[in-house]
Amino acid sequence: MWTKTALTQLLEIPFPIVQGPFGGGNSTPALAAAVSNAGALGSLGAVGLTPEQIRAVIADIAARTTKPFNINLWVPIPGEDDVVPTEEAQAQARAPLAPMYETLGLEAPSPYPEPAFAAQVDALLDARPPVWSFVMGIPDRAMLEEAKRRNIVTIGTATTVEEGVLIAEAGADAVVASGSDAGGHRGSFLRRVESSLVGTMSLVPQLASAVSIPVLAAGGIADGRGIAAALALGAAGVQVGTAFLIAPESGAPEAHKKLLGKPESRPTRLTRAITGRYARGIENEIMNTLERNLGDVLPYPSQHHLTSLLRKTAGARGKAELLGLWAGQNAASARAMGAADVVALLVRETNAVLRESRLAPSDD
Repeated sequence: MWTKTALTQLLEIPFPIVQGPFGGGNSTPALAAAVSNAGALGSLGAVGLTPEQIRAVIADIAARTTKPFNINLWVPIPGEDDVVPTEEAQAQARAPLAPMYETLGLEAPSPYPEPAFAAQVDALLDARPPVWSFVMGIPDRAMLEEAKRRNIVTIGTATTVEEGVLIAEAGADAVVASGSDAGGHRGSFLRRVESSLVGTMSLVPQLASAVSIPVLAAGGIADGRGIAAALALGAAGVQVGTAFLIAPESGAPEAHKKLLGKPESRPTRLTRAITGRYARGIENEIMNTLERNLGDVLPYPSQHHLTSLLRKTAGARGKAELLGLWAGQNAASARAMGAADVVALLVRETNAVLRESRLAPSDD
């Protein structure tokens, strides 16, 4: 049966479905626990969280479920994440944002330090979540070995076959094949994002042939048809993001959720204008305005710091035009329902597709 794969055996879960981890407060303990309790793997994006906050959210999720769950961290990219912009560069980057901040009665902040990755990892290892996934690179081998010693399953993220091979060689237990149609930030770390845009349908079979660890397909998967296709391509499971972002348990602003599952969410594109790092989202005012001044956009995380208060406040006030509307290319297929219902529906749909294709036995 399709539910018995190398991924379900590794994670000890009923269904080979992983909820994509969202950063920026879009992930919540309630969402992760609801997905895990429904038989899939719930996730929480911990990028930007302090070590104390990481320990707290892990304890929170563990109090809500006895099932496996995943905590995701971003690996710093040397030469990118440690760039300190000059005062002049900061002033130029703030200029196109000034009218937006004025509209909301705010002042644009200056860049501030991000939590140290090593300290985040130490907190994660101490708290021992069942699963640790990572993007943007590969943690030090010693970190991965310590995770294994503590019985923490590790999952890397690759946007190319070459990245996936390195992740497997580093000792990760599984790898996400993140196609260019996936929503949110791109995790490319070997080459520039522009030269690492491989679609899910092309990336999954190549990566599955190149590594011996389980491969998860991610990007454009929102229903049972996508899951069945991913399995046929050699994936041991799928990572689904936007379909869970619309759920009431997610922390995404309501103005963001209202666009998902509708034709308005079809025009998505990659942009680095909002956070300084390429991410796929629905076109809106902040994206288009900042892209007209792309030469003034700061590198991540400095640009992220300049826009984060603006986006957070806009979300609270229902202003979708000033949000980072992260979404995949199949966002219009998202269905508004609880996270557990999403898992159940995906399972039913996959069963139906596979029965119809005669790849799975009938119920009678």
